Amino acid sequence: MLSPETPRGPSVWSSVPGLGYGGDYNPEQWPEHVRLEDIDLMKEAGVNLLSVAIFSWGLLEPSEGNYDFAWLDDVLDNLHGAGIKVALATATASPPAWLARKHPEILPVTAEGTRLERGSRRHYSPSSSVYRRYATAMTRVIAERYKDHPALALWHVDNELGCHVGEFYGEEDAAAFRLWLERRYGSIDALNEAWGTAFWSQHYASFDEIIPPGLAPTTLNPGQQLDFARFNSRAFMDYYRELLAVLREVTPDVPATTNFMVSSATKTLDYFDWAKDMDVIANDHYLVAADPEREIELAFSADLTRGVAGGSPWILMEHSTSAVNWQPYNQPKMPGEMLRNSLAHVARGADAVMFFQWRQSKAGSEKFHSAMVPHGGRNTQVWRNVVDLGDALRRLEPVKGSRVDSRVAIVFDYEAWWASELDSHPSQGVKYLDTMRAFHRALYLRGVTVDFVHPSADLGGYDLILVCTLYSVTDEAAGSIAAAASDGATVLISYFSGIVDERDHIRLGGYPGAFRELLGIRTEEFHPLFPGTPVTLSDGTSGSVWSEQVQALEATEVLSTFTHYPLEGVPAVTRRATGAGSAWYLATLPDADGVDALTARLLEEAKVTSAAEASAAVELVRRRSADGRSFLFAINHSREDVAVKSDGVELLGGQRFTGVVPAGAVAVIAED
Repeated sequence: MLSPETPRGPSVWSSVPGLGYGGDYNPEQWPEHVRLEDIDLMKEAGVNLLSVAIFSWGLLEPSEGNYDFAWLDDVLDNLHGAGIKVALATATASPPAWLARKHPEILPVTAEGTRLERGSRRHYSPSSSVYRRYATAMTRVIAERYKDHPALALWHVDNELGCHVGEFYGEEDAAAFRLWLERRYGSIDALNEAWGTAFWSQHYASFDEIIPPGLAPTTLNPGQQLDFARFNSRAFMDYYRELLAVLREVTPDVPATTNFMVSSATKTLDYFDWAKDMDVIANDHYLVAADPEREIELAFSADLTRGVAGGSPWILMEHSTSAVNWQPYNQPKMPGEMLRNSLAHVARGADAVMFFQWRQSKAGSEKFHSAMVPHGGRNTQVWRNVVDLGDALRRLEPVKGSRVDSRVAIVFDYEAWWASELDSHPSQGVKYLDTMRAFHRALYLRGVTVDFVHPSADLGGYDLILVCTLYSVTDEAAGSIAAAASDGATVLISYFSGIVDERDHIRLGGYPGAFRELLGIRTEEFHPLFPGTPVTLSDGTSGSVWSEQVQALEATEVLSTFTHYPLEGVPAVTRRATGAGSAWYLATLPDADGVDALTARLLEEAKVTSAAEASAAVELVRRRSADGRSFLFAINHSREDVAVKSDGVELLGGQRFTGVVPAGAVAVIAED
């Protein structure tokens, strides 16, 4: 299981009592009498942590060098008086109009050469030296002013880095890309080798000849595209580090973070790479209302966030009380769904629950985005839900600091995600997340919790390890996965894994390259499947997306085969014993029944059981504290009462658990 990492810096948890509760607070949108009313409402709701000043630069510095902090001084003083801690932002997420007008060179440029104008937010390039100069200056002014303020508990650096615009093609971005490449490779010859520029006469004589991979007559160099993805993640990281350095200098004892956007749809930044620079991991998550299994996507994203955090408690920095404003159809949350969503994040490792935002805006782009205080005020179901959630989190204080139990790992690598979805691959239907989401869903429905781990992580302690579409992999990571199997783990490797190294160079000798020896198989050719043309397997299940000409070598067991032309009798699922464990190979994407059946076999072999006995309608997760206490979260997403086998005190109700979780409700059992 995930082990605690060496503390990165100061801890926020010592200054926030119990589980954190609150949201983004934007008092600059409201007159003073509303701000004073907010304090009373926050007390009623049980709020103890707020993010403040995220989008305040234009009011804090209305013209260059002229500051107005009086209103923010009053806000922080009032919050402190109410016992509320603050995650104070650097206010740099949206440059003021005067800055963009004076220095239009800070604005992002797209691959088409279009300069994105002001009038929205996030209108800057992280590689802009001018913007960095202004942003670090603003960060220093705020840090110096509030370094000793008793409400300050955490620095909120910028906001949702990589959101909206994740790639930058301006002249300064191109120069920064070239400099990054020179530092990475050291010589132009090393870059030419890494990118395979002998193909299509793409050879470079100097770094000065390189440009970002923008629009071109046909497919681009995949090595160049992969490095550009790496560069953009690190460009944001370098920007973050510049602001962080100021905060460390002025307030060395105040922790800092920025809010990630970990979800099953966000791949702009390599969050595992970023984690080492965070004192605490913070994440924003929003449901896709049209997804009929949105609670499972939430679980996937929360588990991935916990993986990025190395298993340590993390902050849910934003989610919504009800509807959002930016989806095609913005439905409200169903009865009880806000409580279930919030406590599902807590179940999976969050020690703070926060929302965008505290008070619903009356103007601007997000005025229809729900908030803790809705347009209708206190006499609304949303407000009653907010108060009820605050009470629930207060009752769950014993859970704080505990960690999630898991004996199953899914290997996750952002660089493999980037590389697996480049142009000119055997099938554009292969999506990095498809197989892992299918297996995560099957495990979720069985009440088995998953840790997401980076390929470089220690895999010891896991009984079942899933390696899904790990297209690119280093020799070291492939060796670690093989060693885990030899040491006793059950390892499943799916199609299109181990194909290339970290440079996107094919591992020659037959597929699946890095894992041939471990799996005891060899593939000569891929047979990707067209959309809407599933194939049948010999066990009666079906597969889609992928098939291939697998040859099982000696001592490799064939568990099922393809039945379609021209792969009749060709292995589709294989197993090979290795050391004290085993290595399985999956050569297609099974249907839901196939995934479930295969999951059952893997769990049985690995001797992994559910967190508790219950129906698939109940989400089950167990957290365990350092002193051995265990807390079972049972979240009933159905409209019927469901029995759950567990004994102990149900913390939300304060009574012995009756063994039944009512329809749409949550039970948290402090187990005997």
